[in-house]
This record gives sequence, structure tokens and C-alpha cells, in this order.
Amino acid sequence: MTESTFTPLRSVLYMPSSNERALEKAKSIACDALILDLEDAVAPDAKEAARESACAAAASGEYGRRTVTIRANGIGTRWHDADLAAIAQAGPDAVVVPKVSSAAEVHQLVDALEKAGAPDRTKLWAMIETPVAVLDALSIARASERLTAFVIGTNDLVKELYAEHVPGRAPILPSLHTALLAARAAGIAVLDGVYNDVKDTDGFLAECRQGREMGFDGKTLIHPGQVEGANTAFAPSDQAVEDARGLIQAWEDGAGSGVVTYKGRMVENLHVDSARRTLAIHEAIRALG
Repeated sequence: MTESTFTPLRSVLYMPSSNERALEKAKSIACDALILDLEDAVAPDAKEAARESACAAAASGEYGRRTVTIRANGIGTRWHDADLAAIAQAGPDAVVVPKVSSAAEVHQLVDALEKAGAPDRTKLWAMIETPVAVLDALSIARASERLTAFVIGTNDLVKELYAEHVPGRAPILPSLHTALLAARAAGIAVLDGVYNDVKDTDGFLAECRQGREMGFDGKTLIHPGQVEGANTAFAPSDQAVEDARGLIQAWEDGAGSGVVTYKGRMVENLHVDSARRTLAIHEAIRALG
């Protein structure tokens, strides 16, 4: 990973595309990415107007360095085909599709995007939020080069498993780990699910830390007030950056000398790779300004 290839996705904010004020406000929110929503956040009688607004926003070029995506309505809904065709023409950074459950559905989505004239820059983000999607996560992740991210739908997973929302998320940890494994095996990004209680700051920050420790690239958010916490949690700390630089320097200084140590710990190639990734993330975040 290098600075030129890494795109920070620490904070990925859902915005209702039926709300023009929200779309305007999103231009000034310090999130790494936006999901302009046509699905859950939009009432049925507002779907078509929301589609037009989201596509116009994505095509406007007015969102700076933010990654701009649009979430379509799901496969099989009466809005899905028109959503995909319009999004393809708008050319956002990605189209987010809910409840993707198989590699065959990925092929279907990619084919529809290409037939609708989607540019190469418009990628596919698959939402993993059903038991069958978790069980088939690796085949989904490897189904197409246009698929570049998993978005974990934790609310739907809890529902589908007849589980409960509890601190620490024990009921869905196996599903989260499975999706993470598949994403890493396929070399794609993977985003943690939303935290529902926007007033519970401590709980939100704890879940951000958990997601970061597990290996997620960032977290999907439902409120602008959650952006700062996610940005901090999913960015390397000052100490991590300092240690990464020191470790790499120790490795370079000790080239050819056999055993290399840094702060009393043995350094191997895998540690150097991790340190370089940390610096790539740090520099990419700095470039956002």
C-alpha cells in the first residue's frame, strides 16, 4: 500500500437524498466518505425525487476530496433497475447495494452497471447483512474487480439472526470476523456497521475502538456528530506514527546485520510491512487537509 493508492474511509456518513438541506450540509462535514441514501432513509413516494437529487449531487463535483457513493434500493425492489441506471450515468465513486448475497448477484450488478454506461471509476460496494452473505462472503468478495468494499449491515444481521444489540456485539462477532477475513483475502476495504444511539457517545467510541482493533477500515455513521470520533479512532495515533518511523529506520540501519530490534523487540519483515501501512494511512489522511 502506498499513499497514492490508499483512500481513507474512516468515517462513512449516510445522508438521506430526499433532504436537500442534508445534501448541502454534507459538503462541509469532515467525513471521509458519503453514502447518499435512496433506500432506508427515503419514503416510497419520495424515491424518484431522491434519485434525481443524489445523482445531481454526485455529479456536481462539489464534495471535495470526499468519496461520494449512492446507495440504491435492493435487488428485486421496484426502484432498483432505475436506480442503477441513473447512478451509472451520474458516475459517483461507488454504488452501494444492500443485501448482496451471492457472487451471481455481483455479476448481475456489474453487468447492469456496464450496460448502463457506468465509468470505470464507479465501483461497487456490497452490503453484507444476511446469514447467507456471511457464509458466502469470500466468493462475493472475489466475484469482480469492480467490487472494492464490503459494508457490514449490522442492524439487519442482528435481525436475521434473531439476536440482540448488546455492548461488545458478542452475538455477531463471528459474522464480523468472517466478513473481515473474506475482505482481506480478496484485498478489498471493509466498513463496520452503524451505531444506533447517537446520544451514547461512550458506547459509540467503544464500538469504534473495537472495530479498529478488529481490523475494519472505518465505520458507517448515521449522524454528523459521530464523524470526529470515527476519524480519530480509525487514524494512526501520533505514537503509532512515531513508532512506525522508528521501526522502519531501525530496519534500514540494520540491513544485513541479522537480528534487528526496536525498543527491545525483534523486528521482522511483517512488522516493517505493518509500519509502512501505518505511514501510508497517516500520509493519506494528511493529504485530505
